[in-house]
Amino acid sequence: MKRILLICLSALILVTAASGCSAKSDKGNKLNIVTTIFPIYDWTKEIAGGKADVNPLVDDGVDMHSFQPSAEDIVKISSCDVFIYVGGESDSWVDDALKEKVNKDMTVINLLDVLGDSAKEEKAVEGMEPEKSGNDSPETDEHIWLSLKNAKVLCARISEKLGKIDSANKKTYEKNASAYSKKLDTLDKSYEKAVKASDKKTVVFGDRFPFMYLAEDYGIKYYAAFKGCSAETEASFNTIAFLADKVDKNNLKAVFKIETSDGKIAETIISNTKSKNQKILTLDSMQSKTDSKSSYVSVMTDNLNVLKQGL
Repeated sequence: MKRILLICLSALILVTAASGCSAKSDKGNKLNIVTTIFPIYDWTKEIAGGKADVNPLVDDGVDMHSFQPSAEDIVKISSCDVFIYVGGESDSWVDDALKEKVNKDMTVINLLDVLGDSAKEEKAVEGMEPEKSGNDSPETDEHIWLSLKNAKVLCARISEKLGKIDSANKKTYEKNASAYSKKLDTLDKSYEKAVKASDKKTVVFGDRFPFMYLAEDYGIKYYAAFKGCSAETEASFNTIAFLADKVDKNNLKAVFKIETSDGKIAETIISNTKSKNQKILTLDSMQSKTDSKSSYVSVMTDNLNVLKQGL
């Protein structure tokens, strides 16, 4: 069955290529760029400034950890000029997808490769629920976009790559990237100022914790039910009790969750604290977002305002 599917997919790609689907977009011969998740799409769109067609691959509401490309997605990737993706465990499908590429001159940007040694291993912090799979081998934390400092580095590389491929618009890409970097700098400083001004530097998550990069950027101590890429959904009594105790000992006024959570673990943690009156606050990890009405900067600004409440 898998062989039949592969043959059909290859035939579809060949038909697409033969029907005149060139490596360039039909809209004024612009660069055709395909990105995976929302943050990468938004960065690239800001840098391109209309000089390239930027297309997100992951649909709104689809979690990057469970995304698998359709035949149509493979066709999009196979014929684009530039393909940009995170490069973590969730993107393990990419190698197979790139084997089907029609555009042999395609530029592929793996953002974890761009960060190199700045990429960090996912950490099992005290109190986190152990993985039931028993897989304790180190894994790179792929939530690199949740660091504004990383974002500046990655946007600079995207701009550099686009300028090399499309030299006619190189100055535009550089100008847009510079302006965008200033926005990121301003927001970065706002985070630093907010955390420095707070008398509390600890957060408790009744959820997965994809915010390791952000927390470590600003010296925030964190406790959570699960690691960032954990597939677990049930927290043990010991985990709940541990996190509730941390809320009490640090006199925290809130327990956090991520945007896709139903908040039940956070509710249970709160019900096991002494005061039982903490708020549940939500930080947006952008793992399942392609909303064109928002932007990376606006989401990270909203996250800052929520973080201020929690701290």
